[in-house]
Amino acid sequence: MDPSIQKVAVIGAGISGVCSAVHLLRRGLSVTVFERSDDVGGLWRYDPRPAPDPAYPNTIPSVGDYAAAATTLYATPPPEEDEKDSEAVELAHAPASACYKGLTGNVTTPLIQNSLLNWPEGTAAFVTHHTHHNYIKSIVQEYGIHQIIEFHTRVEEVKKHGNLWHLRTATLTKTPQGCELHEKYWTFDAVVVASGHFNVPHIPDIPGLHQWKHRWPDRILHSKSYRDPIIFKDQTLLLIGAGVSSCDIAKECGPHAKHIYQSSRGGALDLPTSFLPPNALRIPSIKRFDSFPAHTAPLDSATSPIPATVTLSTSNADELPCPIHTVILCTGYLRSYPFLRHLHADHLPASLASPETLVTSEGVTLHNCHKDIFYIPDPTLAFVGAKTHAATFTLFDFQAQVVARVWAGLAKLPSERVMREEYEGRVREKGVGGRDFHSFRGVGEEEGYVEGLVEWMNCELKEGEERMKGHTEEWHKERVRTWERRKLFFEPGKWGKEKKGGEGGDLWSGC
Repeated sequence: MDPSIQKVAVIGAGISGVCSAVHLLRRGLSVTVFERSDDVGGLWRYDPRPAPDPAYPNTIPSVGDYAAAATTLYATPPPEEDEKDSEAVELAHAPASACYKGLTGNVTTPLIQNSLLNWPEGTAAFVTHHTHHNYIKSIVQEYGIHQIIEFHTRVEEVKKHGNLWHLRTATLTKTPQGCELHEKYWTFDAVVVASGHFNVPHIPDIPGLHQWKHRWPDRILHSKSYRDPIIFKDQTLLLIGAGVSSCDIAKECGPHAKHIYQSSRGGALDLPTSFLPPNALRIPSIKRFDSFPAHTAPLDSATSPIPATVTLSTSNADELPCPIHTVILCTGYLRSYPFLRHLHADHLPASLASPETLVTSEGVTLHNCHKDIFYIPDPTLAFVGAKTHAATFTLFDFQAQVVARVWAGLAKLPSERVMREEYEGRVREKGVGGRDFHSFRGVGEEEGYVEGLVEWMNCELKEGEERMKGHTEEWHKERVRTWERRKLFFEPGKWGKEKKGGEGGDLWSGC
């Protein structure tokens, strides 16, 4: 064991944090997990209450999805605080995840079974958020890590002083008089960041959007706040974005909504229009949300459309013909570590990131990490769960094993020079500032990454030490089946003519 690392903090109790905690404990390290909510599960923990609205626009990564506590203890709110206010305080402290009522995973269970626990016999290939959540809770129960988790505890700040990481936390407690926040300081030898990257909604600065949100706050929302399609019955919806969340919401709302417009910029991650329901139409991107008279009256009911127009980015600056009832921004998330704000560079583009910067203005790339895990300037800071388009539960388990083995002294990190050279080579290959840097969209990329981790962990094992194992044979077989299924969905022309509107398309039909 590396004698310099004994105590480890893990930030987050989703699948990444839970796997990290288990593997670190198995290697003999002392572990404390910090979870700001009242339960494990992370993204897969369903809460019918949506998170508080972000700012409009919301484009600064370091801000996070909460207001950091001051460096003094919070005072107890006044005794007249009612139950509703107490709930608001709780949600502000630990905003709900993006999990919605009907969420079903889009990766099969054989691909996301990890080394810590098998899925129960008979588990279906595609399962709901309840099943994902129960799987994570079962790992916690199986390995008894519930006792090392500090629930209701949000990490406010993480900084290195000398050889130790200093953490400042705020723990929410409820009393008969209301909610209290208790500040505490901790020290650790190493820190695992496992807080996920679907926390902070990206709200683009589209002209007029701020004014619309201010005037009709309940009619403009980010997909993170989406919960149930029934509330959109007989409405005309405008979805901004054409990725996975947008198509999922369109599919769910299709049987209930009157019309659905899905606005797209034609991005590489857009799904085919064959994923859309019959009453949905893909249209060009939004140029602006048009202005409205200052005296515009409030909407009197859910059946009243927004009394303003939307202009598209077409050569004729077309307007949507149907009045819109609700706008849902399916515009993704910012990669954000507000407790490491000093390592953010909100004013710099990715191309100008310094060797110490973690996140730049785009909020997309986690910079300067070896294998997207170890922070190169100081590898006692590690990230588990930063990869995208991956078999998450399985991949993050492998990353957690690597962290535990390195910090326990079973494997060695390359020199800083070698880690830097490898990282810069990947920057040249994939570029930074875009969503491909951490993505495993390419055939064989995830398998090659894991094979590399396994080879690294096993290259200098001493006699009698346990070898790290990679993907199972069944996993590889399921991966092949998955790629074959994907070809059916994404093969050009397989599902007929693309349904598009605008520029002479069928934009105006059905209104």
